[in-house]
Amino acid sequence: MKFYIDDLPIIFPYDRIYPEQYAYMCDLKRTLDATFFPTKRKLIYCSRTVPEIEKALSELKRLMEYRISSAESAEQKAKDQSFMGLGLTSRKNLCIHPEVSKEKKGKVVDARCRDLTNSAVCNKYREDPGSVEVCQFHEVLGEREPGNLIPPGIWTLADVLEYGRENGTCPYFTVRRMMPFVDVVIYSFHYLLDPKVAEQVSKEMSKDSIVVFDEAHNIDNVCIESLSIDLSRPMLDSAARSVNKLADKIDEIKTTDASKLQDEYTKLVEGLQEASTAEDSFVSNPVLSEDLLQEAIPGNIRKAEHFVAFLKRFVEYLKTRMRVLHVVAETPLSFLQHLKDITYIERRPLRFCAERLQSLVKTLQLSRIDEYSALQKRTHCLISRRSRLGFLLILEPFETDNATVPNPMFHLTCLDPAIAIKPVFERFSSVVITSGTISPLDMYPKMLQFTPVVQESYPMTLTRNAFLPLIITRGSDQVAVSSRFEVRNDPAVVRNFGTILVEYSKIVPDGVVAFFPSYLYMESIVAAWNDMGILNEVWKHKLIFVETPDANETSIALENYRRACDNGRGAVLLSVARGKVSEGIDFDHNYGRAVIMFGVPYQYTESRILKARLEYLRDAYRIRESEFLGFDAIRNAAH
Repeated sequence: MKFYIDDLPIIFPYDRIYPEQYAYMCDLKRTLDATFFPTKRKLIYCSRTVPEIEKALSELKRLMEYRISSAESAEQKAKDQSFMGLGLTSRKNLCIHPEVSKEKKGKVVDARCRDLTNSAVCNKYREDPGSVEVCQFHEVLGEREPGNLIPPGIWTLADVLEYGRENGTCPYFTVRRMMPFVDVVIYSFHYLLDPKVAEQVSKEMSKDSIVVFDEAHNIDNVCIESLSIDLSRPMLDSAARSVNKLADKIDEIKTTDASKLQDEYTKLVEGLQEASTAEDSFVSNPVLSEDLLQEAIPGNIRKAEHFVAFLKRFVEYLKTRMRVLHVVAETPLSFLQHLKDITYIERRPLRFCAERLQSLVKTLQLSRIDEYSALQKRTHCLISRRSRLGFLLILEPFETDNATVPNPMFHLTCLDPAIAIKPVFERFSSVVITSGTISPLDMYPKMLQFTPVVQESYPMTLTRNAFLPLIITRGSDQVAVSSRFEVRNDPAVVRNFGTILVEYSKIVPDGVVAFFPSYLYMESIVAAWNDMGILNEVWKHKLIFVETPDANETSIALENYRRACDNGRGAVLLSVARGKVSEGIDFDHNYGRAVIMFGVPYQYTESRILKARLEYLRDAYRIRESEFLGFDAIRNAAH
């Protein structure tokens, strides 16, 4: 189908278009026309999960195939054939190395990949082939022309993996190195919003690019997660072991090759501009501006042994802080002042810690960097304490209020999502935030601190009446049902919730998805239902599958749930609002004939982090607590 919006020809790959799709396209054009751009622009499309990224790439592939088949001239056809789109995901999902790809943890895959592909190892291999182990898939890429690593076209993640296997090239680095040359890049939110990742992956993206955040109903949470860090006692112990390993390695290199450390010292005196390439980066510092990069690293951490002593002191300070048995909440400024008073560690060296660690790792040519992940996390903790406002440090000595055995957690929490997204708004002139369930709309500009050019909500066209929303306030015995904390575990409420599930499993064909406010509540309810014999009643009509916090267990449960729905047995999937199942998994057709939500999915209001965030939103942006909690529950229920 071909039609025009103003003077812009639209090629649409379907026979008919919904009114809301047409209205969306018109508003999108209006948004992009708000600023004049004479040149061709790159599209950066961000989504939440790998299945969503793959789905977007498949749709784009279908669209371009349709455009090529319906091109009206040879010139237009050649232009569409040269159009290029790629998706980027983690090394773990794109690795084809026979040994590294077997690893189950992403961190281990990243570390082993760096061991085989960092510039020092590659240079050594080229000077003396066979002296060190390298990844041949990565080496082959170096022999090819930079912008010509993969033919033009739209490549899904599965296509890139297949192409890599057939041609002996690394899929991950193929995509990374092709990003400046492609027309459309599809990847995760974190590649733009998480400063640690964005610095390495998205630095070269043109400021004229169009940025789209799809499935962005939880974008504020992604922003906050990307700037928040949790430290536990085992992490600090691991960081202390890593520091000792560094010290041993420095002593070893002093006896074998002391000139290496001297060369590094000289470079650090000159400044930080000699940074390693993004591909080598073990830990990046998103804080340092260009003028700081010209500066020399502070004298007290220039020498390797001084830097290690500095890290030891800081780890010991954090360990000491964790010994307190009462809750502490303080601002970064207060923390830094206390740190200075106790250990004489000043603020300035902390800002350079990540770069200094990066330099040391490169000089020592360390392998298996995943073993230093706690230290890496802690250096991020150091550099993140950069904002006077919008951050808070919370030390909780016990897991729960009733616990007696200390299990301290140090939360460096970001309270203001606008801090993470502000660089995106400043850098790119066209940013689209969109989702099928992004409601209520008015809250997003307030929270993220931007003024929308176009703000629209669209109705949904249905060919038949396919939705029947139902709110149940009383059970069949007329007892009021509620998930309010005071009554949620009342046997009558639990029994009535169970009766609702039994009745629906009798009358609804195929799949029923049930959502609970939290894992804890779901566990207690399912245990009670088992004692009451309710699960046995449900089993007579459908199989039961349960989502757990473990991603692998949940994927197996999902797969079997789908199989049960496909073969006619029918199934019930018990899951959690804000869990893996509620984010980015489609329950279309027979997989979701009914959705039951047991209670309104409010956040746990006793959480100290949530309380601090609510207080900040109230003071900084005049957003009332009840307003935010209501908004958050509504958007999660809508999703």
